[in-house]
Amino acid sequence: MTARIYRPAKSAMSSGQAKTREWVLEFVNDTAREVDPLMGWTSSSDTQAQVRIKFPTKEAALDYAKEHGIDAVVTEPKARRQNIRQRGYGENFATDRRGAWTH
Repeated sequence: MTARIYRPAKSAMSSGQAKTREWVLEFVNDTAREVDPLMGWTSSSDTQAQVRIKFPTKEAALDYAKEHGIDAVVTEPKARRQNIRQRGYGENFATDRRGAWTH
């Protein structure tokens, strides 16, 4: 039984950082998914692939995996680049703007 431990990325639908602080232990699917001939849905008989356990720290997730004999692979998150402009959002509507407003 193998699992991966990672910190989820932020949602592409918003700029917020919600649900990105916790670490997740997720089991890797051992069997291939099958297509149901009648409905066309994909399914698997491996129920472990549905399990996602959240932890406050990476060390807590690794301790849990070690305690339960789970082979875990840790994926480190990439550092996010700060997007801070000098004058902020108000710069879009400034009267002393140098370039042409293209909107």
